[in-house]
Amino acid sequence: MIRHCMEERPFEACGLLSGRNGCAETIWRMENIEKSPVAFSMDSRHIQKALQKMALKGEALVGIYHSHPTAPPLPSPEDIAYAYYPEAAYLIVSLASKQPNIGCYRIVGSRALPLRVELRC
Repeated sequence: MIRHCMEERPFEACGLLSGRNGCAETIWRMENIEKSPVAFSMDSRHIQKALQKMALKGEALVGIYHSHPTAPPLPSPEDIAYAYYPEAAYLIVSLASKQPNIGCYRIVGSRALPLRVELRC
């Protein structure tokens, strides 16, 4: 996920994470159809295809990620407004510092609630 975000600079990267029991197992790199350094959008047909492939693997959507190439890992008003999957964790990879920083949130309505992220190898 972090590598994908770094490769897409200066634009925002985006993708989906699937797995079981809230634990991400598979990354689904998506195209940012906006090709923007300050916004992202995914093609809904690509999202649907990825969701179908997840189901075939016995996995479910557990997270949605995108990067902030020059901003902190905090959800913008747009990130909150366009959070259509309340069951998913929303991860933001900030590339504003030398070391990437990850923020993780549950977005419900107009509220972004911080979640703890555990990275495992």
